[in-house]
Amino acid sequence: MSGAVQPDSRKRISSAQIPVIAYWTTTAVLAAECFVGGVMGALQLQPFKGLVTHLGYPLYFMTMLGVCYVSAGVVLLAPRLPRLKEWAYAGLMFIYTGATASHIWVGDDARALVGPLIFIGLTVASWALRPLARREFRPNTLR
Repeated sequence: MSGAVQPDSRKRISSAQIPVIAYWTTTAVLAAECFVGGVMGALQLQPFKGLVTHLGYPLYFMTMLGVCYVSAGVVLLAPRLPRLKEWAYAGLMFIYTGATASHIWVGDDARALVGPLIFIGLTVASWALRPLARREFRPNTLR
């Protein structure tokens, strides 16, 4: 074997791939939370059942919110559907800001705000990093 230096066989991530990786990472975490939290909510399972009653909401609210939550996760991962994705992102922002406000309203301490605030950040990051194919839509025009 000669003393020549072998090129590094590891693949390097290009700067163009970083936003795509960041988008899919944030979106995957967000979608996983939508599926897990949505199913637990729709089925009115603990710990969310106790949390919802602590916040003063009726239990049927969990079922409605859970179905919407799972739907948002499906839409975020589905190809195309850019207008529906905008609605999913908006719905998630309503859910997470509503959770934050609800915790503040009942007098919970700052620790209760950590989860909703993290998911607000993930929602904003996923929305901002989405590829052009997932954000571009043309409004229907009447002629």
